[in-house]
Amino acid sequence: MAKDIRAGRSVAAQKQQPSGWFESFRGNLFMISVIGIIVFAVVSLSPTIQIWLNQRQEIADYKMQVAQAQADLKNMQVQRDRWDDPVYIRSQARSRLYYVLPGEVSFLVMDADGATASDTSGTVGAKLAEKRKSGKVSKSITETKKNWVDNIVESVIRSGIEEPVVKPKKAK
Repeated sequence: MAKDIRAGRSVAAQKQQPSGWFESFRGNLFMISVIGIIVFAVVSLSPTIQIWLNQRQEIADYKMQVAQAQADLKNMQVQRDRWDDPVYIRSQARSRLYYVLPGEVSFLVMDADGATASDTSGTVGAKLAEKRKSGKVSKSITETKKNWVDNIVESVIRSGIEEPVVKPKKAK
């Protein structure tokens, strides 16, 4: 084979290489094909990837909800176990229902901070303020003679039996 001294290649090697314009066309065609395959892959896989990402997010949300439900369950079990303790039951009956043990006296002060001597609104605070001014507040504990259960039953029966009273309008 003959050697070209300027290029440092053999003449046979120069004959095997294609011409310049065909080589650039083949390179452009290869790049267009690669870009087309990449675009096709992105377009065809993007819905699948989006669905996968959404499912991963839902799984994470459900795991968080399960963890929260387990924590709530533990709190409920602790609360349920508290109700097995008679001391806790007694304290709840005292605070929620105002129950007292036999022989104890319970005092319920209503609106004690709002009762002033100048209160004339007709409320319990006003009545207490009036009694304080007059000095007629008793220091002994009294028991009421009325049974509140009978009063409620009487009220319900009367509401079902009695007819409402309509006052006639006076003519002017």
